[in-house]
Amino acid sequence: MDRFTGAGTENMTISTKRRVFESGHYRKFLVVIDDTPEFEVALYFAARVASRTGGRLAMLYVNEPVKMSGWFDIKGDVSADPEDRAKKEVDRFRAKLEGFGLKKLRTEAIIRSGDTAEEIIRVIERDEDIAVLVLGASESRRGPGPLVSSLAAGSAAGAFPIPIYIVPGHLTPEEISALA
Repeated sequence: MDRFTGAGTENMTISTKRRVFESGHYRKFLVVIDDTPEFEVALYFAARVASRTGGRLAMLYVNEPVKMSGWFDIKGDVSADPEDRAKKEVDRFRAKLEGFGLKKLRTEAIIRSGDTAEEIIRVIERDEDIAVLVLGASESRRGPGPLVSSLAAGSAAGAFPIPIYIVPGHLTPEEISALA
């Protein structure tokens, strides 16, 4: 049994054995849908690797709590139902995968609410077929992005329960196809 000590997940215990190569199981690549440009690079890389290796793609969408900075100042779009917004985003990216010729790739949508880092850990704990987390690294000078910074840096990376692939955000679809 391992303990993951990443950002916001200090008390999370990871004990689920991976079963990706046992009969009746299959290898899943997990990507986290967000609104960053590097997400699409991670999505395409994960989809290409999954497709070429007979795996599957799991797309996680996390509805983060609405942040309120004052009585009437609400950050974020609260007019749309979070579940509907999540489904639309998943459908949009499934359509993108079809545009890349990956429509036969088996995908699944996982929709959660809460802190993104904590939900990633919960999803991995509950699904013994998730073998790899794929993240995109930002090209920004401010750093690689919040998920890469919180999950794949320092002691958190060494304690993470599965491998993390970090895909450089500048890669083109052609470059990814050559690598994946």
